[in-house]
Amino acid sequence: MGILPVHERLAELYILRTKRRLSDAESADFEHCLAANAVYCRQLANLYNLSLVASMTGDAEWQHEICARIEKMNGQPPASRRTEEA
Repeated sequence: MGILPVHERLAELYILRTKRRLSDAESADFEHCLAANAVYCRQLANLYNLSLVASMTGDAEWQHEICARIEKMNGQPPASRRTEEA
């Protein structure tokens, strides 16, 4: 999975937070990034689960559609992820 701008900003704010107290604007930005990251992870996990269901039901067309949506989100399709982990 590629690094999204929200992940870069979240990392930047986290590092700043270890060095000093965040300003009010930075704290709000940090909370916003955490929320955006949670939504992103939830959507991606949902797509991975749908891909598994499509695979288990033998619906190749549906699985290809889901994998295309995963790739649009900057993730890898589950089959590619499995081959890299092996």
